[in-house]
Amino acid sequence: MRHQNLDLQIDALKTAGVLERDIFVEKASGGSKELRPQLDLCLRVLRPGDTLVIWKLDRLALAV
Repeated sequence: MRHQNLDLQIDALKTAGVLERDIFVEKASGGSKELRPQLDLCLRVLRPGDTLVIWKLDRLALAV
């Protein structure tokens, strides 16, 4: 699927002004909401005033 192309997603984030060092990449299976170390790290390093930029809302699958 085109929306799951990692290069396309990274290019879009860079175009939005996200620095490469601030891009977190994780390949999780479609239904898996467990073991998301890059998501966990990303959420830990966010500080007040930061903006979280994601390619598409469905790419951020948080277990609620």
